[in-house]
Amino acid sequence: MLYLVRHGRTSANREGLLQGRLDPGLDEVGHRQAAAIAAVVGSVDTVIASPLQRAQETASYFGGAIETDDRWIEIAYGEYEGVPVGEVPPEIWQEWRTNTEFRTRGGESFGDLDERVRAACAELSERIAREDVVVVSHVSPIKAAVAWSLGVTMDIMFHCHLSQASLCRIDVGRFGPVLHSFNEQASVGA
Repeated sequence: MLYLVRHGRTSANREGLLQGRLDPGLDEVGHRQAAAIAAVVGSVDTVIASPLQRAQETASYFGGAIETDDRWIEIAYGEYEGVPVGEVPPEIWQEWRTNTEFRTRGGESFGDLDERVRAACAELSERIAREDVVVVSHVSPIKAAVAWSLGVTMDIMFHCHLSQASLCRIDVGRFGPVLHSFNEQASVGA
């Protein structure tokens, strides 16, 4: 089974900023979220994480050695990293929603992200048929992995919500990958 976990909350999440490749750590709530979702998943054979601090800190709650895989890093929003979500011009959002090859200055396209994540998933498919692997990543790579499991394009990206410290489960069977759950959340105490 492949357990895809979105990292816990950061101060940038709290403030409503596009993070992309910015590298803040988890805030207090994020640490509680990470501990709670790790408890839901339980024991796994392998822990893989994006190189960004928020993913690495979340991954540490699963115990054991962490394999870092750059293919699971968040999309680079380029010039819009650190900008409040509400201040990104509507025409930029429209381009992201409708053109997978669009990239802002210094950014990455959703097509590029999709290519690297699908390669990572394909590489993991044999492994997850026989062992439990958790990948701690970010909203965009996880949605790309979900699209891979469903056999659909990145058109789903803006049509599904993925909460912080949420869990998606993908298994590989006789006919390929199968999505078992999407956006599971753990109860976090106050």
